[in-house]
Amino acid sequence: MLDNPSESTFAQINKAYNSVFRPGRLSVGFVVPLETYDRSAVPTMGQHLERAKLADDLGFGALWLRDVPFNVPSFGDAGQIYDPFVYLGALAASTQTIALGVASIVLPLRHPAHVAKAAASADAISGGRLLLGVASGDRPEEYPALDMGFDDRGERFRDAVDYIRAAGRSYPEFENSFGSVSGGIDMLPKPTGTRLPLLITGGSRQAPDWVAQNGDGWMTYPRDALSQAKVVADYRRRVADASPQDKPVMQSLYIDLVDDPDAAPRPIHLGFRSGTRFLRQYLNEIQALGINHVALNLRFNTADIETTMKRLADEILPDFSG
Repeated sequence: MLDNPSESTFAQINKAYNSVFRPGRLSVGFVVPLETYDRSAVPTMGQHLERAKLADDLGFGALWLRDVPFNVPSFGDAGQIYDPFVYLGALAASTQTIALGVASIVLPLRHPAHVAKAAASADAISGGRLLLGVASGDRPEEYPALDMGFDDRGERFRDAVDYIRAAGRSYPEFENSFGSVSGGIDMLPKPTGTRLPLLITGGSRQAPDWVAQNGDGWMTYPRDALSQAKVVADYRRRVADASPQDKPVMQSLYIDLVDDPDAAPRPIHLGFRSGTRFLRQYLNEIQALGINHVALNLRFNTADIETTMKRLADEILPDFSG
C-alpha cells in the first residue's frame, strides 16, 4: 500500500471511473437487483428500475450487475437474470448520473468483438457512465453449453483483454486466437474517454503482476482487516512496479441493516448483519486500508429495501461522498 494513498493519482478515463474512484476515498454503490431474495436463487426483478432510479436520486456512486449466462442451481444465485448489456441500456435510460458497472463480464464465454462493441455502446449511450469488470468465470457447467474449454479460460481471458484494448483504437491492426484485424476496418462507437475502464476480478487465472499491469483497477472480496490490508498492499506494490499511476481497488459486501443503529455485527454470507454504527466503522476501516469503492448487496436484507436505501443515504453516505 502507498504510504499516503491520499497523495496518489488515478488515471482519468471516463466520467464513471473519474467519479467513483478517488485516491484515499471510499465511494458506495449497490449490486442489483435491489431486492431481498434469500429464499430463492432467482430474484423477482420487481421494481428494479424504480429502485435503480432511487439509488441515483439518493446520490450513490454506482450500480453493479453481473454476467450469469446460465442459472447453475449448485451455485445458488442466478444474478439479475437479464443479459448485462441489454440491462445496461435500460439502466442508462432510467438514470442520470450514477455509474453503471458490470461485475463482471465472463470474457472466455463471449467473443471480445461483441463485448467491445456492446460495452462502448453502453458507455456512449450513458454519457461515459460505464465501468467494465471482467473475469475468467467460475462455473464449469456453463462452458460445455457454449462448446468452450474450462481449463484454458485463462489464456482466452488474456487474449480477450488484448482484443478489447485494440478495438478501442482507430483502424487497429492485430491478431490473436479470437481473430485478425488488418487495419482496414474500424469498430464504432469508440469509448467516450481514453479507453474502456477494465476492472479485473480476483485473479482471473492470471499472474498477480499481469493483473496489476493490465487492468485499470481490481475487484476483490471482503476479508478480515489484516488479510485485506495485505492483499491491497501487495496489489499496489505490483502496480507501482508497473505504472507511474496508482490504480483503485473495490470490493463487494453483503449487508443486512437492522433498525437498531447500535446492533452488534453477526456474520452472513460474505458480509454481516448490523446497525449503522458498525457499518460506518467497517467502511471507515476499509477506506483506511485503501479500498476505493464498496458495492453493497442487499440480497439478505430483511428490512424494506427502499427504507434501507434511504437510511444508508441519510446515515452512511454523507461520510463517503464528496
